[in-house]
Amino acid sequence: MAASNPAHFLPCDDFQKFQDSLKKLRLIDDRIIHALNTTLPTQSFRSNVDAPSVCKRFYDELQLSYDQRASSIRHCLTTVNNEVEILRHKKMEAPDDLEIIKNLRKEQTKIQ
Repeated sequence: MAASNPAHFLPCDDFQKFQDSLKKLRLIDDRIIHALNTTLPTQSFRSNVDAPSVCKRFYDELQLSYDQRASSIRHCLTTVNNEVEILRHKKMEAPDDLEIIKNLRKEQTKIQ
């Protein structure tokens, strides 16, 4: 599945980019009523459209979007948590290093 490929993960290094990317992935949810109204055939067009395959294709699009979002969120949480742990260890080794403290706080705010 494409969502498990690291190349398809959302950017974790910039929180604003991450939020913007999530917002784009949510567009399918935001437009679901419109998509259903334009995808599913009305009574008069049912004979012209294979409704089960259209529904299946729409479901697959939704599921792919959900899977990609969930995988990307888990990936970024893991990435940031690992960075926080590394910075915590560095802080224990150098408790007065202001740069490490600053970076640690910055990373911690990403997961709160």
